[in-house]
Amino acid sequence: MHQYLFFVGGFPVRMYGLVLCASIFLATGTAYFLAKQDGRWQQHVIDIGIYGGFAGLIGGRLWDVFFFDWDYYSHHLSEIPFVWQGGMAVQGGIIFGVVSGIIYCKFHNIDWVEFGDIVCPSILIGQAIGRIANLLNGDAFGTPTGGNFGIIYPEGTLAYKTYGSVPLWPAEVFEGQLDVVLFVILLIFRCTNHARGQVICLYAMLYSILRFVLEFLRGDYTEPFLFRLTSAQSSSLIFFIIALILFIYCEFTDKQHLL
Repeated sequence: MHQYLFFVGGFPVRMYGLVLCASIFLATGTAYFLAKQDGRWQQHVIDIGIYGGFAGLIGGRLWDVFFFDWDYYSHHLSEIPFVWQGGMAVQGGIIFGVVSGIIYCKFHNIDWVEFGDIVCPSILIGQAIGRIANLLNGDAFGTPTGGNFGIIYPEGTLAYKTYGSVPLWPAEVFEGQLDVVLFVILLIFRCTNHARGQVICLYAMLYSILRFVLEFLRGDYTEPFLFRLTSAQSSSLIFFIIALILFIYCEFTDKQHLL
């Protein structure tokens, strides 16, 4: 586990930033492959990836600051840009990135729902690689395992600051691995006779379930937010319900269109 790759003078080149950039590039590359395989709009993928990547970074940080740790940052406003301290919320990154993609599609007369159905599995590749960045940075960590197994984070990480030299559940590793599983499930679902918009909805439902369950192992931001659920669990529950309703709605409207 290395937070720093090397130093240029006194400036650290952090593994967190490099791996996070790699996650955006590789997710964009996967989206390009999927769009080219489908035969539509592949020429727009790179631009959407750039805009969505920047928007996702901003959204991920702002979501974490305002929903998870505002008590701290309200008194340390100058530290809001310090993402290396730990604090990039996946849900905020996805929302901001998707919204920027929708805006781009609107300007270029692209059916953003069909485009999303084609490329949204690639988001999970970005998320999976992004969790490697969390591991290297020592954030998004789990709770103590209560045994002699687990990850012991080094000094200087947020995990060490929170729990010290105690073995923790590898929550970020679990999520990264399961993101790949969800990626494969979505690829399989894309091959079925699904209704327009259902791939997007299924992505939202599956990831919401995954995040809701893994929050029971997370050791950061454990304070209850709503109905004794954490902030991430509360938002995951809301996203799941909305996605489920839209999934059913897509199925119904698609059948009505065929009739």
